Amino acid sequence: MSEHLPHLDLNLFDGAPTAIPGDHPPRILLLYGSTRERSFSRLLVEEAARLLEHFGAQTRIFNPSGLPLPDDAPVDHPKVQELRDLVLWSEGQVWCSPERHGAMSAVFKSQIDWVPLELGAVRPTQGKTLAVMQVCGGSQSFNVVNQLRVLGRWMRMFTIPNQSSVPKAYMEFDEAGRMKSSPFYDRVVDVMEELVKFTVLLRDRQAFLLDRYSERKETAEQLMARVNQRSI
Repeated sequence: MSEHLPHLDLNLFDGAPTAIPGDHPPRILLLYGSTRERSFSRLLVEEAARLLEHFGAQTRIFNPSGLPLPDDAPVDHPKVQELRDLVLWSEGQVWCSPERHGAMSAVFKSQIDWVPLELGAVRPTQGKTLAVMQVCGGSQSFNVVNQLRVLGRWMRMFTIPNQSSVPKAYMEFDEAGRMKSSPFYDRVVDVMEELVKFTVLLRDRQAFLLDRYSERKETAEQLMARVNQRSI
């Protein structure tokens, strides 16, 4: 447990974390964008996972090491299947990438490129919540979180308003890999608290929120075509 956690307010839902609505804790998948031994995007994701669990969520962190380049291996590759299974399991996600040449890392983008918009009749990411974060080697930047928001919209996810960008990340973690107390840490707490709230608020309302006129129209037209075909 982080030394910060005992001071956090757990009363997100009617007085106790056990009062979270629903029959199970919110399921959150966390993705990071570097395979370095001391990866600051991984350390930030691990810190985020501790906070999420503290707020009553269930978490899984995907390790991208060994994931092949998109289309460079069959979809039944074990790492690809692991990633897709976790995406299907999740109700919300946290994406965190280092900034490389002003953009998200190839390691991070490869993970998203392995997740299709549709798997048969299932849309793996549609309607799920998303929190975006980035780590920087130098001064603070928002290039990556802005790109992640575009990517999240393309994947038909609900990206929460808050976000985290940690500058000079090498200064924000101790030797044990724990994030130091700072305004940057406080922002991460805010983002994870907001993600849990949005996930709980939206997860039982997805069918209503994602019901589209154009899709209802298409379904009705297909049904009418089948009826007409039978009558011929």
